[in-house]
Amino acid sequence: MAKVTRDDVARLAGTSTAVVSYVINNGPRPVAPATRERVLAAIKELGYRPDRVAQAMASRRTDLIGLIVPDARQPFFGEMAHAVEQAASERGKMVLVGNSDYIGEREVHYLRAFLGMRVSGLILVSHALNDLAAAEIEAWDARVVLLHERPEAIDDVAVVTDDLGGAQLAVRHLLEHGYEYVACMGGTADTPSVGDPVSDHVEGWRRAMAEAGLSTEGRLFEAPYNRYDAYRVALDLLAGPDRPPAIFCSTDDQAIGLLRAARELRIDVPGELAVIGFDDIKEAGLADPRLTTIASDRSAMARAAVDLVLDDGVRVTGSRRERLKVFPSRLVVRHSCGCA
Repeated sequence: MAKVTRDDVARLAGTSTAVVSYVINNGPRPVAPATRERVLAAIKELGYRPDRVAQAMASRRTDLIGLIVPDARQPFFGEMAHAVEQAASERGKMVLVGNSDYIGEREVHYLRAFLGMRVSGLILVSHALNDLAAAEIEAWDARVVLLHERPEAIDDVAVVTDDLGGAQLAVRHLLEHGYEYVACMGGTADTPSVGDPVSDHVEGWRRAMAEAGLSTEGRLFEAPYNRYDAYRVALDLLAGPDRPPAIFCSTDDQAIGLLRAARELRIDVPGELAVIGFDDIKEAGLADPRLTTIASDRSAMARAAVDLVLDDGVRVTGSRRERLKVFPSRLVVRHSCGCA
């Protein structure tokens, strides 16, 4: 059977090949609804499949979006990647995912690979973007949207959560329960001090404690973001002589590791220890006890990031603050905080 071409579609639809292209590519020129329907009907009847490689060569852009995350094995980043994929699909795009594993050289590797593939744009969840990665982005003049984090090395548009306000919500809620003070499980020594969500979570904890007239000295504990290493940190913390009455964890993964350690040490949560996390991953509702946490609308954030990276107005002018799209945080009350 002869290969169906764009000319065949145009002939059956009674229009030009240029109009067929406008329909397939959703532009650059508008097509009347009736004409669009004729073209789509002809495509369906003939079984026409556009040559995406040829399209990419002509436009110097593919139907791909590059997404770089620190570690898709962590539930938060896995859920975020899925939300980006869904949003991209709604715009007729596919997503390539690369895991940097928090390693700058690997992040640069994926940047070069994706940009070399002529992706339509990059969505970057970067723990601490280095100067080499920033230079690579600048050299390619790439469309980049920062998601979840906003490293200082580049000044592209960022879609983030109100991490500072969310942390304050969590700590205030625990203090309203009457706990003497709230400890914080923060990040590690190499956590960036600016632009990183965990740094904002720690700062929000500090502010809420200060509002209540409470000291934070000796009450901040370093821990990796994942549950496995956080569990080991929590075993030492909870077995010590100065066990906190309540702990705010910078991630839900940390909180889940903490809950496991408490269970092994036969510490009742929330009777003897109250816990709140941050992120509202799906497992938070299945934890034992169910985890009180801070949530944001990940689907809306992913959709905003995809729209920004694809739309012509992606390069927003203005100050760094004006280039932020901040989504509100909300408290999700379950049982680990002491609420019934």
